[in-house]
Amino acid sequence: MKLELTHTNSFVNKEKIQSYESQVASTYNTIYNRTGAGNDFLGWVNLPSEIDESLVSDIEKTASELRKKSEIFVVIGIGGSYLGARAVIEALQNHFAPLTDAKPLVVYAGHNMSEDYLRELIAILDKKDYSMAVISKSGTTTEPAIAFRILKQHIINKYGEKEAASRIIAITDKAKGALKQLANVKGYKTYIVPDDVGGRFSVLTPVGLLPIAMAGIDIRQLIQGAIEIEKLCKSNPTLNGNFVSEYAVVRHILYGMGKTNEIMVNYEPRLVYFSEWWKQLYGESHGKNGKGIFPASVTFSTDLHSMGQYIQDGIRNLFETVISVENSDHELRIPMESEDLDQLNYIAGKRISEVNHKAELGTMLAHEDGGVPNIRIVIPEISAYVLGQLIYFFEMGCALSGYMLEVNPFDQPGVEAYKKNMFALLGKKGFEAQTEALNKRLGK
Repeated sequence: MKLELTHTNSFVNKEKIQSYESQVASTYNTIYNRTGAGNDFLGWVNLPSEIDESLVSDIEKTASELRKKSEIFVVIGIGGSYLGARAVIEALQNHFAPLTDAKPLVVYAGHNMSEDYLRELIAILDKKDYSMAVISKSGTTTEPAIAFRILKQHIINKYGEKEAASRIIAITDKAKGALKQLANVKGYKTYIVPDDVGGRFSVLTPVGLLPIAMAGIDIRQLIQGAIEIEKLCKSNPTLNGNFVSEYAVVRHILYGMGKTNEIMVNYEPRLVYFSEWWKQLYGESHGKNGKGIFPASVTFSTDLHSMGQYIQDGIRNLFETVISVENSDHELRIPMESEDLDQLNYIAGKRISEVNHKAELGTMLAHEDGGVPNIRIVIPEISAYVLGQLIYFFEMGCALSGYMLEVNPFDQPGVEAYKKNMFALLGKKGFEAQTEALNKRLGK
């Protein structure tokens, strides 16, 4: 993996980047010495290299056993409890996985409160053998708790208490919480969500590793990729020669120039959910105290025919971070046609990937000309190892950026606001005063 900043030179020069050398070194000290805000949630920093072999083997064994009797595997969770796993799975599985014979198909629940979504899922589960993982530290987060209550009833009705218990995995707190208590009573196999790892940083814990293993993906390669970037940052906690540091500094400089929106760009549709994971990681970590870069995403060239106009000519508060994939898994060339009615013979014989790369280059140049800086992150291919690299790259980049922004990158106080209003409007005990105040606002 390499980071290229050549297309931002007209906006950010090397001298400006180098002026942050001492701040970068100081920020790494804050992270490694655990002296900054939110330091009790830095367990992810050493996580890749400290993952216990027995845990990895146990996850692989559990996944192997469940795969033999599951056509579908349901991941119940919201936010970081499902996005990391989904990002990796959708990046590495066949684009048309639901139409192939690959089993089990990993599906998701508890990440919304759509009645239709859940009812239609149940209709499928009526006809398929399945198992599930429920992921929640507390077991009381509303969306996954609702889904689990309903699906738990369904799986018990389908298989009976004993067999249902063998098909349910609880990934939760090591000692406390409603889900841990239920797992103890019902005999569910459990994995631990580490106390010092927040949900959006949890993809390399059982939260992500079990669902990823259920999809038949090599979790050891994922971990090894993350270890490589972990070692890079530890061996070189500076700006020079460390592209993680460079990414954090460039986005910080651009933010100071009024570039308040960062768009993650990919040219491979299998990376759509990786962008969704990245958006949560950076949005929830940095959007505080009236600060933060707003993370958005597009898939090109598809979105060049929708969002491309705005990016080219709209408000100039944007910059793009492009994930550039050098090699495809397959080869497909454009054929020659004698009539040439579609006027494509000039590219006949070329691979589609070559055309895609030229579209990427042309777009980057056009957008820079239009006032949109581009950061380019180049990866050799989309593989478990490379995704592990990217995961740690963005996690450390997120921590560096957050501390440079002078916010706590590891809390999410704003997430609680909607929950309190929802609880009050639903009549939850203890929220009576807020219920009354909200009803007045709503004219009730």
